[in-house]
Amino acid sequence: MDNPHAGHRKRLRERFIQNGLEHFQKHNILELLLFNTIPRQDTNELAHRLIDEFGSLSGVFDASIEQLMKVKGIGENSAVLIKLIPAIGKVYLDDKNTIGTILKTTSESGNFLLPKFIGETSELVYLLCLDNKNKVLGCPLICRGDIVSANFTPRRVVEAALKYGATSVILSHNHPRGFALPSNDDINTTEQLYETLRRVNIKLLDHIIVAGEDFVSLADSGFFYKKL
Repeated sequence: MDNPHAGHRKRLRERFIQNGLEHFQKHNILELLLFNTIPRQDTNELAHRLIDEFGSLSGVFDASIEQLMKVKGIGENSAVLIKLIPAIGKVYLDDKNTIGTILKTTSESGNFLLPKFIGETSELVYLLCLDNKNKVLGCPLICRGDIVSANFTPRRVVEAALKYGATSVILSHNHPRGFALPSNDDINTTEQLYETLRRVNIKLLDHIIVAGEDFVSLADSGFFYKKL
């Protein structure tokens, strides 16, 4: 028996091949994606159901596999495929930020760090390690959890900076459910870390907080009591 939805699927694929996702509605993007795991069923209704459930296309991609599988019509294969999209996007963008890049401005540093937090629903702390010419030596993950959790210690930051031979560093963490504004804990931890790193001749240049596609530099915003 012929697939009654084959014509629609073919037209949608041809639109993508010719023009990418330009002029695609959000549910059309999910439809096209779900063609790969649901070969015969009409995925239009399912795409609408997903967006209704999670509020937006980004909300669908940010949902966990368990949450996705609670939506009628979404099995494990479809849930995994949906979660692959932000994960691949993160790796793709991060891969373009190569070791050896020279970061001259706050904007360049923030844009270098943004991909590391794509699709993350928990707080992560990264340390951007630089040499004396602001060339990137590495950007290791310091911990999962906020900067006042038991997982984060100044010692771990110092050890990472020394491991990469950094002369200066930029601390960065995300606020996955809020705004890119520093809390009092963020500011206090930054000041303490500045002093700790200074004792081993490593300069803390900045602390960049990320929320979605936005980021805030504590140094540029005047939150440091010291001029870094």
